[in-house]
Amino acid sequence: MPEFMDVHTSMKGVTSEALLEAHNADLAIQGDEGVNFKHAWADPESGMVFCLSEGPSAEAVQRIHERAGHPADQIYEVPVQA
Repeated sequence: MPEFMDVHTSMKGVTSEALLEAHNADLAIQGDEGVNFKHAWADPESGMVFCLSEGPSAEAVQRIHERAGHPADQIYEVPVQA
């Protein structure tokens, strides 16, 4: 199944608790679209958040993020890894 890295750019000041809450909101409904959110990282100073997931499509990943209340600004398929 393809993997995706998505980027959120407007989460300045995000705390580890808020990041975990947003991640858990995704996890609660990820099965509806066949997505598996693996990990999330944040830089509170810049407001950048990055999420790694596996799923059938970038659109499926975005639908989960939208329903959870934090749509991604960009989603990239990650076909090559080291």
